[in-house]
Amino acid sequence: MKTKVVLIIVLLGTAARAQETKPVPKDSVRVFVPGCSRGMMFTAGAPSEDRPGGTMVPEGIHLRMNGPKKMMSEIKAHEGSMIELTGIIKKGQVAQDGVAIGGGVRITGGPTSSGGLRPNPGPGTSPIMIDVEGWRRILGDCPSQ
Repeated sequence: MKTKVVLIIVLLGTAARAQETKPVPKDSVRVFVPGCSRGMMFTAGAPSEDRPGGTMVPEGIHLRMNGPKKMMSEIKAHEGSMIELTGIIKKGQVAQDGVAIGGGVRITGGPTSSGGLRPNPGPGTSPIMIDVEGWRRILGDCPSQ
């Protein structure tokens, strides 16, 4: 009888630890991003209904996914369908140039005095890396391109 009680406690302890999420490094943040995937790239969509303010990633931002091969193949199988990624990104990667004036509109600097564009387009040109921890299917379809 004593053996059964110990076994149950050990199994319950293992299940509780399996549901815990891994800690987030101090220089990173965990995000929940709805959107669409294509290959290893993910385009952020509008916030989902159940997490209206749960993401700090603006709509339209491209993320480069990094994760276990099995999970990446599962995500690839759902291309064309809206999904929500749970993952970790470095803080400050989604900072955008310019000033937000509301409604997703930002005002940035204009051309230089020589009439050309800025020589250094800034941090927004390369995709942000996201370490994918999980994903789930959400309602909706991705826009066709």
